[in-house]
Amino acid sequence: MSDHDTYDRLISLLDASGADYRLIDHEPEGATEAVCALRGHPASEAAKCIVLRVKVDRRTTRHVLAVVPGDRRVDLDAVRELFAARYVGFSDAETAERLARSVPGTVLPFAFDPGLELVADPDVVARERLYFNAARLDRSLVVSGADYARLAAPRVARIAGPA
Repeated sequence: MSDHDTYDRLISLLDASGADYRLIDHEPEGATEAVCALRGHPASEAAKCIVLRVKVDRRTTRHVLAVVPGDRRVDLDAVRELFAARYVGFSDAETAERLARSVPGTVLPFAFDPGLELVADPDVVARERLYFNAARLDRSLVVSGADYARLAAPRVARIAGPA
């Protein structure tokens, strides 16, 4: 599935559900701070999306898409506790791209791959406005945290640490 397919799937989902969203075109940018400046909002309103490798035990590895506010970091210890795992680390780029179905910097806060488990910090779903790159470096989307939670159906848990 290409980034274009991922983008189309996202828009179809939003349209079919009647979600109130807005698209924002901007210069190609994937870094959170820089893209927030282009879109004109505080980083706290952005969804930062990180693919993690979670080793539950010697035989079981799970992949988790962690979504935290753009001005915070993923708390790896909190994720480890959440999954009662032995180890949590960042996924390699190839695996992250395959599971997220988009390139780094454009990862959506949605899991369209059954091998990717979605966990969002409560501060993400509580946002009145949530901004994220729409599987493209040159286009972003803004939607309410409530609509996001309704459509993406993430497991909600405290996984954000300080920046």
